[in-house]
Amino acid sequence: MALRTFARNTRSRLLPLLSSTSRLHSHATSFGFKEVPEEEKSQMVGNVFTSVASNYDLMNDLMSAGLHRLWKDRLVEELNPFPGMKHLDVAGGTGDVAFRVLESIKRRSLQGVSEDYLQEETNIYVCDINPNMLDVGKKRALERGLKEDRSLVWVEGDAEALKFEDNSMDGYTIAFGIRNVTHIEKTLAEAYRVLKRGGRFLCLELSHVEAPFFKQLYDHYSFSVIPSVGELVTGDRESYKYLVESIRRFPSQDKFASMIAEAGFQKVEYENLVGGVVAIHSGMKI
Repeated sequence: MALRTFARNTRSRLLPLLSSTSRLHSHATSFGFKEVPEEEKSQMVGNVFTSVASNYDLMNDLMSAGLHRLWKDRLVEELNPFPGMKHLDVAGGTGDVAFRVLESIKRRSLQGVSEDYLQEETNIYVCDINPNMLDVGKKRALERGLKEDRSLVWVEGDAEALKFEDNSMDGYTIAFGIRNVTHIEKTLAEAYRVLKRGGRFLCLELSHVEAPFFKQLYDHYSFSVIPSVGELVTGDRESYKYLVESIRRFPSQDKFASMIAEAGFQKVEYENLVGGVVAIHSGMKI
């Protein structure tokens, strides 16, 4: 897939950002297609993920026909993890990305890095605001034989107010989570704060399809099929209706790239997958 590099000084892309930023600083924010008070969104999103937590992985498989696994593989491939790194995966409660990061590091450690070094010096922090999602991740870690792995650290925390020190992380990932925060710009600012110089920011998110015929099919699938499957599997149609609506409210690929650059990141670029159904955005703290 071709990468698209964001030109930070392009005026036409900064104008939408200014409009977007003003909306984010207002006292109302989006919850799907609804406008809700900012102070209520976090609890409403929390209720959604509390409802879907036990079936989260199954529904990801059903909604994406298993493609989410390949998308996460691509995210971690782009991250290029290494033994001894300090990595933060935000909104990663079920551990899907963190497990991949750890597996990638362990494959590289076979080239001569000791298990003691791996356990003591490598830290992969799984941060999620929802304890139910973290419980799912911890259960999955137990099933994978990783309960005693000291490299994995589970943290309940808010993406907009992280509990980590400045300049403490080599990498930061967030997969299918940033569209659910109340203030995207605060989340990006926190990502920038905790990363070391030279650290990478990577975001995998459902995005916007541009090809008209494909978009029509995708919209039908999103609004008609996904909520119905959610209702059939989990008995909760409304949560999956919100998830679909939240995708449509998320900024376009170019607009989100401009927000990442405004947070201070350089070398900002993005890669569309499956025609823009998902995109991987990246930036570096220099």
